[in-house]
Amino acid sequence: MAEHIAVLANPFSGKGRGGRAAETAVLYLRDRGVEVRAYAGGSAEDTARLAVAAVADDPRALVVVGGDGTLSGVLDTVCAASVPVVLVAAGTGNDLARALGLPRSDARAAAELALTGVPRSIDVGVVRTAKGSRKFLTIAALGFDAKVSDRTNRLRWPHGAPRYYLALLIELVRLRPMEFTLAIDGEPPRSEPGTLIAAGSTSSYGGGMPICAGALPDDGLLDIVRVAPLGRLRLLRLFPLLLRGTHLARDEVVHRRGRSVTVSAPGLVVYADGERIGEDECTIAVLPGALTMMVPKECDD
Repeated sequence: MAEHIAVLANPFSGKGRGGRAAETAVLYLRDRGVEVRAYAGGSAEDTARLAVAAVADDPRALVVVGGDGTLSGVLDTVCAASVPVVLVAAGTGNDLARALGLPRSDARAAAELALTGVPRSIDVGVVRTAKGSRKFLTIAALGFDAKVSDRTNRLRWPHGAPRYYLALLIELVRLRPMEFTLAIDGEPPRSEPGTLIAAGSTSSYGGGMPICAGALPDDGLLDIVRVAPLGRLRLLRLFPLLLRGTHLARDEVVHRRGRSVTVSAPGLVVYADGERIGEDECTIAVLPGALTMMVPKECDD
């Protein structure tokens, strides 16, 4: 069988940027003399099915065009196949590309990594709930931030960024402390009331908010951040610190590292990579080195 590169695209990611980026990547690789087999999914289910077909043909690399959610949705397949993955970031947040130093606005430069990049094994997170388990790439969010994401998805108006801001305002009005029960690495469960909990192997979510500032994608650990119960004004004052990644020094923020964390709370909503995973109780764990990404040479440290 001739050596080839597979390109798996979500053409609808990033408000249509995925389709344009996929076309650019395919044309670039073919201009470089590579045999390319292209796959384009029309839905998350379709993309997952096409990922199975793509890796079954044993490509030298799998180029995934889309956002963090696109790659997250095919993690079961690509981790099991041990195929090197090239991410052409074309989503809204692109936090994994940010963490790995990948090109975020140049599809050609990103596709070039299929030819000249170096492999880097990174950790993959997994969330286990009563509904089952799901792998994720960046950060699992529990509490206020997850509720904002959930509210945003349920609103039908307005469109774009104003919908997120409206969801933020609604959840600020409804803000109440969460009665978290928390256990890290098998410790006895403890009551830890708070506003939110984030657990991840990369530093940022939401397009660059470094909630888990300093997290490393390949240290085999989760960075676990809990924000204590806050009123509306104190939470709003904390947001500029979150944007700068300087919040971890605050007394109302607790930062730990561990291999797993179990969290439960009445009304708990769990999001990871921008997708709703479950509710009420979950265990978040890390799978060390479970995914091989192709990265620029200077980022291979």
